Amino acid sequence: MNDQQTTLTTKERQLLRTLAQQVAELAARPIEAEKRDLWRRHNALQSTRPVIFCDPENGWHEIIRPEQLACENELAREWEFRLRREIFWGTQMCDDRVIVPFFDVAHVATESDWGMHETRVGGQHGGAYTWDPPLKEYADLLKLRFPTIAVDAAATQQRAALADEILGDLLTVRVKTLWWWTLGMTWTLVNLRGMMQIMYDMVDAPDELHQVMAFLRDGHLAKLDWLEQEGLLSLNNDGTYVGSGGFGWTDDLPQPDFIGRVRTCDLWGFGESQETVGVSPKMFAEFVLPYQLPILSRFGLNCYGCCEPLDQRWEYVKQIPRLRRVSVSPWSNRALMAERLGANYILSMKPNPADLARDSFDEEKVRGILRADLRATRDCRVEVIMKDNHTICNDPHRVVRWVQMAREEAEKL
Repeated sequence: MNDQQTTLTTKERQLLRTLAQQVAELAARPIEAEKRDLWRRHNALQSTRPVIFCDPENGWHEIIRPEQLACENELAREWEFRLRREIFWGTQMCDDRVIVPFFDVAHVATESDWGMHETRVGGQHGGAYTWDPPLKEYADLLKLRFPTIAVDAAATQQRAALADEILGDLLTVRVKTLWWWTLGMTWTLVNLRGMMQIMYDMVDAPDELHQVMAFLRDGHLAKLDWLEQEGLLSLNNDGTYVGSGGFGWTDDLPQPDFIGRVRTCDLWGFGESQETVGVSPKMFAEFVLPYQLPILSRFGLNCYGCCEPLDQRWEYVKQIPRLRRVSVSPWSNRALMAERLGANYILSMKPNPADLARDSFDEEKVRGILRADLRATRDCRVEVIMKDNHTICNDPHRVVRWVQMAREEAEKL
């Protein structure tokens, strides 16, 4: 990290402190402790009202616009955006996400590719893209390499020290990195080989596809081993985002023998396979799940699924050990998944984000969908997660109203 990145003006420092003070005040409210308790009971599969969480994702840039940021330094702008987002969550969104008195700084690190890398076409400003996959022939399998991570300890310490200097008396600064989102591997697979090609391969080159999946499995396991050995893992039994929606608050982690060094068994794990939504459950069971199981078996609790409907795959997915949180996407059969999950798993229900992206916001329609879905899942351990929003039509009020309606319908139960 160069000197320019760490050179913040007095005005920038003061602005960050002002924002951090507001976050600290929000985090100290009694309601935040109530929300923490709600999540803990929910994650323990106790009966609670449905838990509500809204993360507009790309829509955040329509809520906190670049021109609204007062800082000019790149790092300061990133921190300003994060703090303003917390304030919006706590003062306007008002869902069940807990505002915490922490400010996390990620390790300054780089991670290599798998020995080859796709070439993207398009994708500017978060838009759609296609790509040219590099693994054209299975003869090139020998070119694959496990990714390696290089951590710049000095730059990490410098960045953490800067955050502590500016914010440390207001928020507790922690070095904490989320080293992966998913351990599902099929995202990597389609980047390497191509979406259509892997579907052909399941029929035309099954042995070679199994070879690739075994290599990806071993590479992910090696990464987990290295992170654990290097002491780079952090607990996620707190306000850390886990799975494809939800938070880690739980008393079930870390393990009883935990003495300070974090292991994968002390963590929530997460897998999914959205990219294989177009293949049969049996092909999923042959080419995907067997390679995910050794990875997910290492974790103390697991989440599974994202946008892919799991109702047709459930007989296989339920084999995952210590599975706790199951995604029920907009394309799932809600009633069928409610019947299958019951009170034995968290039913992580994802309404369709397109309802917040249309030219006009049809509140009556959105409320009706929420009401029907909540009634269909009323005997389950439900969380309602609005996410995957690529746009909210430049109307921040939509996410605020969605949370209000979701809470009103949840409380009617």
